[in-house]
Amino acid sequence: METRIDRRRPGLAAAVPPETYFVGSAVFHYLGPAFAVLLFALVPPLGVAWIRVASAAAIFAAWRRPWRGLAGVGADGRRLLLLFGATLAVMNACFYIAIDRLPLGTVAAIEFLPVIALAAIGLRTARNGLALATAVGGVYLLTDVRLVAEPLGVAFAFANAALFALYIVLGHRVSRLPSLGGIDGLAAAMLVALVVATPIGGWFAAPAFAAPAALLAGIGVGVTSSVIPYVCDQLAMARLRRETYALLVSLLPATATVIGLVVLAQVPSAQELVGVGLVVAGVAVHRGG
Repeated sequence: METRIDRRRPGLAAAVPPETYFVGSAVFHYLGPAFAVLLFALVPPLGVAWIRVASAAAIFAAWRRPWRGLAGVGADGRRLLLLFGATLAVMNACFYIAIDRLPLGTVAAIEFLPVIALAAIGLRTARNGLALATAVGGVYLLTDVRLVAEPLGVAFAFANAALFALYIVLGHRVSRLPSLGGIDGLAAAMLVALVVATPIGGWFAAPAFAAPAALLAGIGVGVTSSVIPYVCDQLAMARLRRETYALLVSLLPATATVIGLVVLAQVPSAQELVGVGLVVAGVAVHRGG
């Protein structure tokens, strides 16, 4: 189905290939968190996570005013939006704790692991099986580098990974809601995420309110981490099969490794570079549907 933004400008969103939206999401998915890492010296990770969610919720509320469409959403749709919003809140908290302890590329690699099962669903050809195996091998090389060094960071990274897989499943369903789907459904879920995230990280955001530059930087993180990539995700999910989108997610470790190098000077090892190469090769071999 089309989102409301598509119906207003029917040729605009449809003219762009869905893979292009995914690339936009992949870049901003870790560009914003890379800047967030730089903020951790002033604001604790859970505080930055709260500012990210709060700023995104405020922007979506002003832009989409999603409450206007809630009347047309049935009980099942409301439960979906509540679950999606709660997932967004807890996923962001786990993710920020993980990237405070591990390089972005490693967190991204672990993030992909549960998504493998989603990618495997519906992939019946030998070519897609080879693509999946290649990508899994690359993720293994990336993950193996860090498993022993930081067990707590790895634990939160795995929690984030499970929630990210749930994000894909729920986000795909939200993109197809009949009356409040796509970007409007995302906007409603982000308001729920703010409610859930406030007791988790609201108190930790207090230092930012005493430092206007840090607060503005946190709002920028919200725009680049939650507004731009999540909107791109909805536009891509509305037109891609879930398993195809899930396999494309295996590009994220490569994206995160490059961004970690450029923004945070996190230099990958030779093994990590081989892992990135295998992930990219797996996506290249894959034939979507």
